[in-house]
Amino acid sequence: MKENPFNNTSNAFSLRSDKDLKKAHFIFSAMSKPWLVDVGSKATMLALKWRLPVKGLINSTIFQQFCGGTTDEECMPLVGKMFEKGVSSILDYSVEGKENEADFDAVVGKKLTLIHMASENNALPFEVVKPTAIGRFYIWQKMSEQKTLTVVEQLEWERIYNRIDLLCKTAVDNDIALLFDGEESWMQDAADQLVGEMMQKYNHGRAYIYNTVQCYRHDRLDYIMDLYEVAKVNGFLIGAKIVRGAYMEKERERARAYNYSSPICKDKVATDEMYNHVMRYILDRLEVIKLCLGTHNEASTLEAMKLLNEKEVEPNTNDVWFGQLYGMSDNLTFNLAALGFNTFKVLPFGPIEEVMPYLIRRAQENTSVAGQTGRELTLIEQEMKRRGI
Repeated sequence: MKENPFNNTSNAFSLRSDKDLKKAHFIFSAMSKPWLVDVGSKATMLALKWRLPVKGLINSTIFQQFCGGTTDEECMPLVGKMFEKGVSSILDYSVEGKENEADFDAVVGKKLTLIHMASENNALPFEVVKPTAIGRFYIWQKMSEQKTLTVVEQLEWERIYNRIDLLCKTAVDNDIALLFDGEESWMQDAADQLVGEMMQKYNHGRAYIYNTVQCYRHDRLDYIMDLYEVAKVNGFLIGAKIVRGAYMEKERERARAYNYSSPICKDKVATDEMYNHVMRYILDRLEVIKLCLGTHNEASTLEAMKLLNEKEVEPNTNDVWFGQLYGMSDNLTFNLAALGFNTFKVLPFGPIEEVMPYLIRRAQENTSVAGQTGRELTLIEQEMKRRGI
């Protein structure tokens, strides 16, 4: 059996100093204790609310591990260092939970700036948009449920539509691809519909617009198959970023509370199977569907590499990208890049107090994904041993 390329810790942590590695070891050790993550998350949010002097501590620990900086300018030295290793970046302004029109317009303005920045830097091939960052969750949900909007709500929806269209057109005009995040299932139908319209409008000659397919949902293979048929009939390309998903507990709790069948696969094995089914379906149709594999899972990544090799698709094809979150799974990202595959890190940034909801989600995700934290710790310890620290 060939050696697993993802065990090369020298590549994986080539940008991490000895001090960085020790800090990462401390952070992932803490994340291996769910009770500590829970208590620490609540305490941190309270401290920020009460304006206690904790930003320095947050910045020097979890923020530096998972974020590129507080501004896009602060991120650029790191973007450059990663690109020297063959790893691209997606700058993600990770401010969440906004509910008013001025905030939504401000996010759009920030995203337009980032698209223009990306157009002038080969290290930034994509930009990313969270639908509920530019429109109220309630409106997305009401549209998904196909409920009639009031006159005021209809105007609100039109503003959401126009924001999405402006971002898509600007991305196309600047030759940058735009990834739309996946969110909770009860708002996602409207997002799927709208992003699908944007694909049909703009994805000609190149897939500029990508939708995220959360494969912990058991209906996602059906979704991508239906979209493929629409694309064939209407002559456009599909952009698909496939991930496992980030709202599992919330989805199951809501299904129980409202007494409907959960949209989530019954267990981790079923989720992995759905992910691999969707991945294989797309890799058989690269002439129409362009793929971003958002995954921290070694088995799925190895499977994708094997299928590409069998199909005699070159590693550096623009039809396939591999992506991971900054601060996690460096063994995948940097070893894939060393093998010639297109890779990116999602690099969040923003004011510390506003990015904390994102960081807490990352911490909770690490504790809930079976084996993730243990795998990170094992690799860090291997590299520390190799360096003799």
